[in-house]
Amino acid sequence: MPQKEVHYSDYLQLDKILNAQQLESDLNEAHAHDEMLFIVIHQAYELWFKQIMYEIESVVEIMGQEAINDNSPDLQTVVHRLNRVAVILRVGVHQIDIMETMTPMDFLDFRNFLRPASGFQSWQFKLAEARLGLRYTERHAQEYYISQLREEHINLIKSNEAKPSLLDLVNQWLERMPYFDDKENWPGFNEELVQQHPFWMDYTARYVESLMPNERHNLRYFNQVFFGEEIVPDRRLSPKACRAGLFIFLFRGYPMLQTPFQLLNLLLEIDEQLSTWRYRHMNMVHRMIGTRTGTGGSTGKDYLKGALDKHYIFKEIAGLTSFLIERQNLPKLSPVLEGKLGFR
Repeated sequence: MPQKEVHYSDYLQLDKILNAQQLESDLNEAHAHDEMLFIVIHQAYELWFKQIMYEIESVVEIMGQEAINDNSPDLQTVVHRLNRVAVILRVGVHQIDIMETMTPMDFLDFRNFLRPASGFQSWQFKLAEARLGLRYTERHAQEYYISQLREEHINLIKSNEAKPSLLDLVNQWLERMPYFDDKENWPGFNEELVQQHPFWMDYTARYVESLMPNERHNLRYFNQVFFGEEIVPDRRLSPKACRAGLFIFLFRGYPMLQTPFQLLNLLLEIDEQLSTWRYRHMNMVHRMIGTRTGTGGSTGKDYLKGALDKHYIFKEIAGLTSFLIERQNLPKLSPVLEGKLGFR
């Protein structure tokens, strides 16, 4: 059967896309030139959010496996797609540069025609945050979070919040790291004689030595994070997962830990780009409307600042850097474990 010919315009459905910009100012017979730019940029954002969700769901599917085969392309695929998300978010930040070619007076030409529409009604962005791991209880201004959304979008977000997020799956993946459970890797280790793992006994002592006098309080936090000696409310990563994550950061130079390190590092990059976008957005709003309320009824800049300060998703992974020590002081690994961390 001959393959159907496809035309560029039909394939991209350009008739739909290029005719999807209806200026409210024109409908009100008060043409505002910059409203076209405003619409196109926000439509571009929503398309990028769709692509981000497409990538996140594929990553969640891979990470949700009972075990990821180290000899398969799975983990590298996760890294590749998370990198794509990070790059898209960087593009989203730079789109603000284009938006800022519009002056406050240009915006006022059509702003009142938008009410009560608001970027706060972007359900795709809220959905992406939830799938990455931002929980409702961790959100700024919870009472306002879904108040502006349509019921079908509220239900969609709530149903997805009930599923394991990417952060949940990363915790499970880290907990499965096998290197501490295999006694072959730690010659002379006898659980009956020594309660704590020899690597962590050694590492704790070296970490304490690295602390400045005014940092000694870090030891208590170290014990909370890695050994659960005190319950820390609302932590998302278990002590076992944190130990695995720190081990990856410490020994990322070994081939077997390079891809896991890239995965963790990309989660931090995604958080950083989201934070940068919020910061740029907040400053742009302040530049455009000062201290006035947003079109959707939010407190404008103040709301955005609250979200900027609170909405860090992978902060516990970032926090592991508090417990690093210098390379030259790292504990020596056994030849057996070094062999497993190298190319097989």
